[in-house]
Amino acid sequence: MGGLVEDQIRGAMRALVERDDRLAQAVIDRDREVNSLDVEVDEKSVELLALYQPTAGDLRFLTTAMKIVTDLERIGDQAVNIAQQALELNPEPQLKPYIDLPRMAEKAQRMVKESLDAFVHRDTALARRVCAEDSEVDSLKEQVFRELLTYMMADPKTIPRAIRLILISRFLERVADHATNIAEMVVYMVESKFVRHALHSEGGSAPLPNLPPADGAG
Repeated sequence: MGGLVEDQIRGAMRALVERDDRLAQAVIDRDREVNSLDVEVDEKSVELLALYQPTAGDLRFLTTAMKIVTDLERIGDQAVNIAQQALELNPEPQLKPYIDLPRMAEKAQRMVKESLDAFVHRDTALARRVCAEDSEVDSLKEQVFRELLTYMMADPKTIPRAIRLILISRFLERVADHATNIAEMVVYMVESKFVRHALHSEGGSAPLPNLPPADGAG
């Protein structure tokens, strides 16, 4: 599922940069596969919870998996949003060279991949690096907005195209946010610590009560 949504983001951005309507529509149509995997993982997780009533590390693993697939499904939705904007933009003259948006997409895709690698390998150091990378995507989004604002101020005819590009930057920012959510859940799964809202402050994470660390985590 993670590989699929990464490919969806990649395809949506290619559809935009290469002005490929067929690829954009393929991304939209393929979203059904993402949704199907979301349901499948959720159903399997609920089945395991009911049959085995897991505790401690196993329980955290299952609840983390259920939260991760929700974020992955929403990443898939962002890819669809980008593809839909590409369909609207492709017939129009290109407003500007696409430089920062592909950079944003590359960073967001890497964050998704690294957050899932952190989950598979229970690598909290990698998960924390993913969380730190989110600010880079935020900075690029602000840069895109400032640049497009100058276009809109100089020529009101550019406003519809500029707004669509600003929306795409927002969708990519949301992809990075969801990757950050996954990384935060990895830290919770392995260390039994909530790190949400405390990512950049030392000592901001507090252990959950009555939940021992995952096996092998110390």
